[in-house]
Amino acid sequence: MSDTTFDYVIIGGGTAGALLANRLSADAQKRVLLIEAGRKDDYHWIHIPVGYLYCIGNPRTDWLYHTEPDAGLNGRSLRYPRGKTLGGCSSINGMIYMRGQARDYDHWAQVTGADAWRWSNVLPAFKRHEDHWRLDQPGGADAVFEQLHGNKRTGSTGEWRVDKQRLRWDILDAFAQAAQQAGIAATDDFNRGTNEGVGYFEVNQKNGWRWNTAKAFLRPTCYGRPNFELWTSAQATRLIMERQADGRPRCSGVEVWTGDEMVTALAQQEVIVCAGAINSPQLLQLSGIGPGALLRQHGIDVVLDLPGVGANLQDHLQIRAVYKVQDVLTLNTLAGSLAGKARIGLEYLLHRSGPMSMAPSQLGAFTRSRPDLPYPDLQYHVQPLSLEAFGEPLHAFPAFTASVCNLNPTSRGTVTITSPDFRTAPAIAPNYLSTPEDRQVAAQSLRVTRHIVAQPALARYRPEEYKPGPQYQTDEELARLAGDIATTIFHPVGTTRMGRVDDHEAVLDPQMRVRDGRGGVVAGLRVVDAGAMPTITSGNTNSPTLMMAEMAARWIQDPSRDAM
Repeated sequence: MSDTTFDYVIIGGGTAGALLANRLSADAQKRVLLIEAGRKDDYHWIHIPVGYLYCIGNPRTDWLYHTEPDAGLNGRSLRYPRGKTLGGCSSINGMIYMRGQARDYDHWAQVTGADAWRWSNVLPAFKRHEDHWRLDQPGGADAVFEQLHGNKRTGSTGEWRVDKQRLRWDILDAFAQAAQQAGIAATDDFNRGTNEGVGYFEVNQKNGWRWNTAKAFLRPTCYGRPNFELWTSAQATRLIMERQADGRPRCSGVEVWTGDEMVTALAQQEVIVCAGAINSPQLLQLSGIGPGALLRQHGIDVVLDLPGVGANLQDHLQIRAVYKVQDVLTLNTLAGSLAGKARIGLEYLLHRSGPMSMAPSQLGAFTRSRPDLPYPDLQYHVQPLSLEAFGEPLHAFPAFTASVCNLNPTSRGTVTITSPDFRTAPAIAPNYLSTPEDRQVAAQSLRVTRHIVAQPALARYRPEEYKPGPQYQTDEELARLAGDIATTIFHPVGTTRMGRVDDHEAVLDPQMRVRDGRGGVVAGLRVVDAGAMPTITSGNTNSPTLMMAEMAARWIQDPSRDAM
């Protein structure tokens, strides 16, 4: 660490940070530093798809956060996994490739005032790094698919591998048939701009291994560049803020704790914070950027009084309905014997398939909580297994879980520091089910689940509702039970959101530069991660975060590009 002055300093080697490091270090004249608080992604369970079970809740790979007790969850606190390793959450997440809906991005354009965020304008950014399995097939894909996903014959293949899953289950096939009988059409592509339908999810895997952003964007590409430097086990503790001659603030670097000493890394052009929707607002607040009263409460000098830092937290809350079944194989029974476990291990060893290649959820569905809605507002993650809570043993009886989430929650939460010490976890308060709208959708979503399960396709397996239980029928009962059985699906966003220049709660401008509270921006400082989303996307949030990093890279490399 003898020379600690760089052109760009990127904080966070996760989803956005890895892509940005790749794009910015492509210019050999620019020195790029990537700082990651966790260790390298050389832990074997990161790369075996089912290894998320051993990564979540493991200090080797997880920040080990928990939410504050939540009134909407009847006083419960939830485990809140965040990736603490190279690759970030892409090293521990569910691997589902999901862009969201076109309306999500058209709404972003509306609330930021920037047409750059319209679906038609972000689609090329998605395609820029996508490498889709279907384009490997003889003859390629149809013209519509290639328009949405690229064309290898034109050399547009990217680094982010999207694969089909390497297993199927009779119980999941039956659920898909039941969903179709309930009026949800089959789909083979959730990423056309409207994700309505039912089908198996596509996943970020390659040949049966997890494909994280460290593999995709850092190695071997960045590791071979002399202008690229990587610090791991190095936690950013405070941004270095200065005043320019005109009185406006500038970010000139960051203080980093290596475990042995505090090191200062300086950025001649930009510091880019990619620490995620929890750690990015925490770092800003520790650096004097955030709600003034909160900062003063903890003895932190106020550099910028920005009340939106740590506000606007949104997340997808999944309601886990469990159904006992008969005469069909589920993971509960397969993994319940030594012979079954041996079969699972052998199948993965020989073929890289079977349950060890599983994403946490295999089958997906998008539908409406009410028939009069113009778009799907519910997402299902359906699993051939059941358990009382994540991390606990599988049930001893055969069962499947149909988890359903409200794609567009109106509840808003907060992320706030509880100490000026960077080692102290922030308070995470999602405020789930805190609005009448969210409680109504929760109740209705359980009714939609019951409607699907009641279809003929599942009848031969005699499904029996185990959770929440068929005795609960009223809106009040179902909303209360949702609070008992629901859990996060790990999609926090919005805590440093973008907005218009006249939106005083917005933290960032449409190019993800930190606003200075006076109509301008802080020189040399951006936040590029899911926290920048104004509103949560209609689906899993990892791939939209990559798209945002792709957009930011273009703006950083060419400041003359207009965000409008």
